[in-house]
Amino acid sequence: MGARHLLAHPTIFISTETLSEMSPELEKCARNLLVCEKSSFRNEKSRYDIHVSQHYFNYKVSVLIPECAVLPATVAGLMDSFGPYYRVRDLPVYKLLEENFLENVLKRGNFYALSYKTRIDEDNTVAFLPTGQLILSVDKDTYERLGLEGKPSQYNHRQVMRYVVTVDVTEKSMAPGSKRYQRVLASLTERVPMKCDFLFSRHKNAAAAAEDGALKALLSQFKYDTHKPILKTHTLKDMLHPSLKSSDLRGDGPLFSPHHFLEWLGAVNLDITCDPVDSFLSIYNCPEPHTPMSQGMLCTLTGLLLPEDLHSLLQELRNYFDEPKFSSWLAMTVHGFVDSPVAWGTTEHGFLKGGENFYTIVVLNNQDYWLHMATGSHDGCPP
Repeated sequence: MGARHLLAHPTIFISTETLSEMSPELEKCARNLLVCEKSSFRNEKSRYDIHVSQHYFNYKVSVLIPECAVLPATVAGLMDSFGPYYRVRDLPVYKLLEENFLENVLKRGNFYALSYKTRIDEDNTVAFLPTGQLILSVDKDTYERLGLEGKPSQYNHRQVMRYVVTVDVTEKSMAPGSKRYQRVLASLTERVPMKCDFLFSRHKNAAAAAEDGALKALLSQFKYDTHKPILKTHTLKDMLHPSLKSSDLRGDGPLFSPHHFLEWLGAVNLDITCDPVDSFLSIYNCPEPHTPMSQGMLCTLTGLLLPEDLHSLLQELRNYFDEPKFSSWLAMTVHGFVDSPVAWGTTEHGFLKGGENFYTIVVLNNQDYWLHMATGSHDGCPP
């Protein structure tokens, strides 16, 4: 009586649709995949934290707060505290597996590395996950010369032209001096001395003296730059915005659908008008029901953004509704690197037409949430 109902299990549905249905030719375009979850942050069985923590390689987060003139100081301060990252130039991959770095950085976890300016559909790409896996997505010629066990890419065409090699450095067989360790090291030093630019980062709460020393020792051997994520804010004025309630989200609703909402949200982020104008007919429009919004705050942070920092940001955004607000919702959208060899967890990621992989969390003022996870055709289903 009067208590807010919490779903016993999160409500999840999956939707696929073509990118366009305007002509037979465009209908041949790649399909995208959208997984939606509706639950409450207070529900012990909700899985939003797993989805956030397993989306490892993120380059942009955007936050939209309707009826807000100034970015809250707590949110701005938290975004400013996001950790630095490094761009390391011409780093041989085997350097990541040398004993000092392997024992004092990689095996301790919370370290992220991603090859930079390598194209997942054309080049050899590399990632190191915070869980201790080295991922090599390589072409057929490189794979045959490496001599390491792997598996064909899920996204080959008629012939196998690409392979994925996974090396788990936390396994006992990868202890320095072991036969497998020596074999992997020889493959990356003698058979195929792969090197590329990398983006590095490490969750700051995992810092320790040994880790700092090993990381600095590696960086000192190469040219590198230190970067901080860049924050930009934009004030929105006099526009329509959706009037959202927790019960509104559905997969096939006549008035509101996740695809329609994400289309509108993307247009707002790109500064594309969605309101009717006498001299211009936009193909985008605000989902119904909607209400006028006198002002809103849109902020964007770009760089190598770690899941731990994004999880902290989400918790702070939840606190925004501790005091009454004019709007009933806000949204956080996180975009993954399009050329990362993985999207969520260790699931292989491909590019095809655009390499999209992102998620949006709509935070409602009653602590319910909607989670939308989107990928292209060359991706597994988000977890």
